[in-house]
Amino acid sequence: MHMADALLSPAVGAAMCAVSAAANAYAAKKIKKDDLCEKKIPLMGVMGAFVFAAQMINFTIPATGASGHIGGGILLAAMIGGFPALLSISAVIVIQCLFFADGGLLALGCNIFNMGVVPCLIVYPLIFKPFFKSGRTIFKIAAASVAAAVLTLQLGAFGVVLQTRISGIAELPFLTFLFLMQPIHFAIGLAEGIATAAILCFVYKMRPEIMDSAFERTKIKSGVPVKNVVIAFSILALLVGGAFSLFASPQPDGLEWAIEKTAGMEEPKAEGAVFEGAASIQKAVAFMPDYNFKNTGENGFGMEKSVAGIIGGLMAFLTAAVSAIAISVFKKRRKDSKSK
Repeated sequence: MHMADALLSPAVGAAMCAVSAAANAYAAKKIKKDDLCEKKIPLMGVMGAFVFAAQMINFTIPATGASGHIGGGILLAAMIGGFPALLSISAVIVIQCLFFADGGLLALGCNIFNMGVVPCLIVYPLIFKPFFKSGRTIFKIAAASVAAAVLTLQLGAFGVVLQTRISGIAELPFLTFLFLMQPIHFAIGLAEGIATAAILCFVYKMRPEIMDSAFERTKIKSGVPVKNVVIAFSILALLVGGAFSLFASPQPDGLEWAIEKTAGMEEPKAEGAVFEGAASIQKAVAFMPDYNFKNTGENGFGMEKSVAGIIGGLMAFLTAAVSAIAISVFKKRRKDSKSK
């Protein structure tokens, strides 16, 4: 559900960038010492890498001609907590935008809000966590995962429709666009919910302390090993990004499908200095636009997506981990300076 710049007015794009930046600043401020304990930092990095890789795999939605991919916000929040999850998925979306030209630069704030702020700061605390007021079970984890993923996609899809409406994109009439976006993203959300449930149930059986720690915002105790979980997700990130991404569905994703059905085109055309400037910045920075090598012809070498998946996953891992370390060091120094 990565929005392109052509779906927004410059004013709406700038406003949503400010909103998403403020949400990330709020998340960084609210993070506690236990949220980024020594054992959680590698988890934050490896989960960011896994979500980057998983977003590269589009799965076909039967009988629609559309495809979808997971957002990963609920998965991240359940594994590392809502506030760290927002920072992690924001890093993923920024990397996708700047270095792979996936989603518009002007639309960066919208994409972070729809795929990051909504699941991590709204759905996770208000929908996912209440399922576990009387304890956690495999059934509750599965039910919470599906419910939260479906609601996240519904709110995110509605956010896209509303943002285009406020931007005055005449090619996308509000009601027509809405009635196409919501059902297709219900199906995508259902698929993501099932995938999220399977992953979280596996983690809970393997090492329940990880989800308990994220839920209760406590540190993972020193006697609890997380090495195997980190290794497992590292291997999964490599497999998903480096191998499974080659078999992603070629069908347009839910947003592209809804735009084509509504407007009869892939996306509206954007004209103006602001759009041209944003496009030129992306062209200069993105070293693998659309997850392909530059100037390799129409067919390329055939392994571009594998390379992009591995490089992008590594970048997501390093960005998330370094961000966690930087925040931890900053908060520790600030606490020490206040105590003097």
